[in-house]
Amino acid sequence: MKSSLLGDVQPKERVGTIKSQGTAPAFFSCWDIHAYYGESYIVQGVSFDIREGEVVALLGRNGAGKTSTLRTIARLDDPKLTHGEIWLDHKPLHQMAAHDAAQNGVALVPEDRRIIAGLTVEENLQLAQIAPPIGWSLERIYEHFPRLAERRKQMGTTLSGGEQQMLSVARALARDIKLLLLDEPYEGLAPVIVQEIANIIDSIKLQGITTIIVEQNAVAALRLADRALILDMGNIVFDGTAQEMLDNEEMRHEYLAI
Repeated sequence: MKSSLLGDVQPKERVGTIKSQGTAPAFFSCWDIHAYYGESYIVQGVSFDIREGEVVALLGRNGAGKTSTLRTIARLDDPKLTHGEIWLDHKPLHQMAAHDAAQNGVALVPEDRRIIAGLTVEENLQLAQIAPPIGWSLERIYEHFPRLAERRKQMGTTLSGGEQQMLSVARALARDIKLLLLDEPYEGLAPVIVQEIANIIDSIKLQGITTIIVEQNAVAALRLADRALILDMGNIVFDGTAQEMLDNEEMRHEYLAI
């Protein structure tokens, strides 16, 4: 798909006909989704496709609708989806409640991490697994997150901010996921920890997990991503490769203030 600045997103005939780059059908598709917080119109006709295994950076200024788009995809109660369709691996997420979307492979790692108090690192991970385990085993998780292996018996809420972020991501992987949604994974972390989290996300990318990253540290997210989507006032205004956005100083300044 050639990168472009878009005006109003034009409706597509049907979601089932949406194509990703090349000729393969999209693994994940949003089609003309609209969502509200109460009477506040937040997501205003967002449409995009992702191929299986792609990593996409969903970027924009504060208030552009990035987190709201992730929450709409995850089918959380707020914001409320009022129009449009969301498809993952031929399953209609727009017809599902949040727990059904989770069972069908959607995992949201929220900005606040939501580590469960009173449970150890390992108990947080075990609670996320389903029986029989069909997501990542504890052994596989600890292989990718050696720091969590070292702290497996420590209470999850006593971990550092970076370690809690690792636990939140690892907990998502403990299920059988198809789509990983990362909301501000670098928020509040020291640069050395940001690099460590980036290495982990890059490792996950190599596993072929389809991922959407919302991140204020736009350059760091773009360096991990295959593609960039830019949101502005609830609409997609750019869809192209991550490198094209990195190379386009004028557009970065206009939409990302960098």
